[in-house]
Amino acid sequence: MQDDPQKREIINRRQFSFRLNLFFFVTFALFSILIVRLAILQFVEGPTLSDEGIEKVTRSVKIPPIRGNIYDSTGYPIAYSTSTQTLYFSIQPELNLEDAKANAKEMARKLYEVYMEHGDPEKAMTVDDIIRQMDLEFSRNNISTPRRIKSGLTNNEIAYFMENRTAFKGVDIIEESVRNYDSDSISVQLVGYLKKYKGVRETVDFYKEKSVEEEPTLQYLEEEDVGMDGLEYMYQDVLRGKNGLKTYPVNNAERIIGPMQITNPEKGSDIYLTINKNVQLKTEEAIMNQLKKITTSSNRYERAEYAKTGFAVAMEVDTGNIVAMASMPDYDPNIWAGGRISAVDYENFSNVLENGTIRSVYGKYETEGERKKHPSSIVPPGSTLKPLSVLIGLNEKLFSTTEYYKDTGRFSYGKKGYETYVTNSQGHVYGNIDGAEAIQNSSNPFMAAMIGNKLNKRGEQNGKSSVEIWDGYMKQFGLGVLTESGLYGESKGIIDYFDSAERFSSQSALIMASYGQQGRYTTLQLAQYTAMLANHGKRMKPQFVNAIKDSDKKIIQGFKPEILNTVDFPIEYWEEIEKGMSLVKSEGFEGVDYTYRRKTGTSEQDVAKRTAENAVFIAYAPAKNPKLAVAVIVPDGGFGGYGASPIARQIFDAYDVEVGLTGKPKKKQSVTTDAE
Repeated sequence: MQDDPQKREIINRRQFSFRLNLFFFVTFALFSILIVRLAILQFVEGPTLSDEGIEKVTRSVKIPPIRGNIYDSTGYPIAYSTSTQTLYFSIQPELNLEDAKANAKEMARKLYEVYMEHGDPEKAMTVDDIIRQMDLEFSRNNISTPRRIKSGLTNNEIAYFMENRTAFKGVDIIEESVRNYDSDSISVQLVGYLKKYKGVRETVDFYKEKSVEEEPTLQYLEEEDVGMDGLEYMYQDVLRGKNGLKTYPVNNAERIIGPMQITNPEKGSDIYLTINKNVQLKTEEAIMNQLKKITTSSNRYERAEYAKTGFAVAMEVDTGNIVAMASMPDYDPNIWAGGRISAVDYENFSNVLENGTIRSVYGKYETEGERKKHPSSIVPPGSTLKPLSVLIGLNEKLFSTTEYYKDTGRFSYGKKGYETYVTNSQGHVYGNIDGAEAIQNSSNPFMAAMIGNKLNKRGEQNGKSSVEIWDGYMKQFGLGVLTESGLYGESKGIIDYFDSAERFSSQSALIMASYGQQGRYTTLQLAQYTAMLANHGKRMKPQFVNAIKDSDKKIIQGFKPEILNTVDFPIEYWEEIEKGMSLVKSEGFEGVDYTYRRKTGTSEQDVAKRTAENAVFIAYAPAKNPKLAVAVIVPDGGFGGYGASPIARQIFDAYDVEVGLTGKPKKKQSVTTDAE
């Protein structure tokens, strides 16, 4: 059967019509979907995508924060930040790289001319210095980062740049902060100093951790000054504040294409110390005057020609507040201005940069060989340990408060024919003495026979050796352990009695330890120990900060006294040592109108085949309801009663005037009396 051509034509037309309609329908559907999608992009997703787009072409430069201030207990500024004007230069975005570099070098010559005519000659920069700061090889910055050229611009420089800003394209003047320290050098080693972040980020663990900070306002800047010691380091996070931001748009070539927006940095919090400026300065002065006196004295008991350094700490008995902490000689901390120190300054002051009241510091000597002939700031306590020795003897029932020992001037121990003798200073013989009189007269034979030797003979108790028992008492009184001050680099001191017991005998170790010759401790440790004697067994945490306040002077954090541990002894034991400490002879306290308890010490230390004698002194006042504990160490200072005691007197007097040993400052009482 043949197909009907007419009928086939009709079928073909219908199929074509169907395909055409289907094509138009699909096309219409696709355009409809596209229009809807564009509408969604425009009205729904548009704002979000716009923000993301802006983010991709926006760059931010962090502005260093303004560091918080450090005040003394009266509100006097010890370390503070001041504003300075800093010149930044941005490489011109519209030029190609070679032209931009040439333009920058030409700008360097123009800046040099302005600096020479209007700037401070002491802050002069050469053209090469300026070009180096421009970082034209991009070793420190990308092309869009403004370069920090010079800080501390003079008013004349600022005025010139402002009047001729069109001639200095790419130059911006930004306000920044500079760290200043009081010219009186108040407790400089405690306060600490600043260094550039870029110089410590790889060497100090604390700053290594900062390098991974993701929050832009908390990220550290290469040229930022950061705390490197003392309270500047201890309270770095509190003092630092938060970065500001300079935000600007850039094109794909990282060239700036629009105006800059600035978010100002947030100032760090301020810390208010427990240090009293006037007590601190008096302490520093007393040490330096005493060093001068004893090195030139004609009195053979006072003369100490090798004394070069002195250290003192004054600690409130019931609060743990450190009122004065002096490591002398000190230095002007402004030598660290700009976070750097010159080679000359480092050579002159390297031996006094660290805090000798908490770690090992030596005097300044010409050679390393000469230095080794002298002790550091960490010394044996000598006879200042005897009040604790008596407490140990009483508490371990080695003797009683009514028991006497006959002091013949020496005590011997060891194998017959090989005896070792313990003697009194200058060969004194004291006869029958009790514990209090042993402290009063500083009897070495009493300590050796009644405490060290008896403790050794008694042997192990409750699974602890006699040396371990001794060590337990030392640590309870803060000797041989950290004071918990929180200061960076604090030493635990050096314990010798375990090593001596192993090398020689426990008898030898304990006998020598009983009169203060088997451990070496810091001045802060001795101050904490002295306060513990004064308050009957409460080891107080040393406190350096009274309060942290924000820039509006609102208190963010306060501090309360913190007891680290306690010991519980019968009252008669405390009274026994107090009786002895009230009768100790010490120079420099003549005519005082307050009561005080004290103990002198002359600790011996073998250094490079010579025996150094260190002056050590501890005291607290008043005798009843003690307020202040003081510890003084003068390495190579001779007798403690001569070399160290007069320094303590000046500290107590200064505290009495400024704060008051009875709770009322004497200077205020004097003003009231005069007014009447």
